[in-house]
Amino acid sequence: MGVTSDLLRRVEQHRAAAVPGFTQKYGVFHLVYFERFRDISEAIAREKQLKGWKRTWKIRLIERSNPEWHDLTQRLRRRIAWIAMLLRRSGSPSRRAAQQPGKGIHLSDGSKSLCEAP
Repeated sequence: MGVTSDLLRRVEQHRAAAVPGFTQKYGVFHLVYFERFRDISEAIAREKQLKGWKRTWKIRLIERSNPEWHDLTQRLRRRIAWIAMLLRRSGSPSRRAAQQPGKGIHLSDGSKSLCEAP
């Protein structure tokens, strides 16, 4: 579990084992849940809240929106590509917004076991 301003980059860091800690040690690299926030302080507060939850509560949270524990990385990539396309069509100078669509928290799984990566 963690807070990041660039979720895809963070997932790729985990997959490349570039981030030492729980994720690297246990080979956890599937994105199974994430939330987006406009304000980093809101994301940090939510992360702290979730870290205080029991493991079973976190599993229920994931399974409410992703009952099969699918890796959500490709879905996120498609969403970002779609936003970038819309921004290009509109002539918006804010392409960075498409690359970094808000702050957020993420939970990852390793063989259906919830992890709390630092």
